[in-house]
Amino acid sequence: MFTKTSRNSAFPLNALKKALFLICAAPLAVIAQEWPNKPITFVVPFPAGGGTDAFARPLAAQLTEQLGKQFVIDNRGGAGGTVGASVAAKAAPDGYTWFIGATHHTIAPSMYKNLDYDIEKSFVPVAMIANVPQVLVVNPQKVSARNAKEFVELMKKNPGKYNYASAGSGTVHHLAGELFKIQTGTFITHIPYRGAGPAMSDLLAGQVDLEFDGLATSAAQINGGKLVAIALASNKRSSAIPNVPTFQEAGLPDYVVSTWYSMFAPVGTPKPIVDKMIVEVQKALNTPKLKGIWEKNGSDTPSLTGEAFGKQVQADVTRWSAVVKKSGASLD
Repeated sequence: MFTKTSRNSAFPLNALKKALFLICAAPLAVIAQEWPNKPITFVVPFPAGGGTDAFARPLAAQLTEQLGKQFVIDNRGGAGGTVGASVAAKAAPDGYTWFIGATHHTIAPSMYKNLDYDIEKSFVPVAMIANVPQVLVVNPQKVSARNAKEFVELMKKNPGKYNYASAGSGTVHHLAGELFKIQTGTFITHIPYRGAGPAMSDLLAGQVDLEFDGLATSAAQINGGKLVAIALASNKRSSAIPNVPTFQEAGLPDYVVSTWYSMFAPVGTPKPIVDKMIVEVQKALNTPKLKGIWEKNGSDTPSLTGEAFGKQVQADVTRWSAVVKKSGASLD
């Protein structure tokens, strides 16, 4: 016969719960200690040569040095970065596959109606690894304007004559262009590509006229004189291109757009491994070598990780949803 449990029996029950917790937690601690014991894959959802690559590859090399296991880049371009995101979302949550996402992935939910993943539910936010302002660049053989005032006047006088390349429909490059058109009352034709690398190649070749690009892929071309930077979509100038003014200086105070790059883990990845990766990423980002590369590419060194980074993702999903709705942006 069972008897009613006395108040004094609570102590053994609490002790049992604690013991069970320790038993369950022990294997996770062991997993984190043993991780990594084989090569690790970074799924990069854009072709090689784009802005994501510019940060993912140096980070992978630094983490390889720190952890003693090879970090491999797996470029999976297509559909504005959603193909690679889908691949990463389905990966085993064992700490050996990580997703290098970008601001583009907070736009995708408003552009793609049948995604088979959810950026907020299919992944664990790990860390923002870079944050790069957008810059409006033109091929000087195709566009005569050399500053923001001239550019806006030229676009207003020639609606639809000029076109802008993007890393793909639904990317921040695309929505940066749509936001610019909303704020300036201009019309510029959108030409989507399968990544920032191919878009930049055609811009340099004169196949397209201009691009709203991340500074990471444009800085070298600007400094080399191959492209002309009209203005920077930031609230301050960049040391990578110090002579280029901001749109705020040019009279467009609300035109501020940046591309952040980030690391996510497939949902279900053990928390001790995620926590260990956060520590290693922050250590890597603060090495002199990576700081130098980041500065050259126009990025600061972010310290946004875990839950705080997750809140940034949520805020950007809301922001870009509003821009998509107002602009009527679609998958061209």
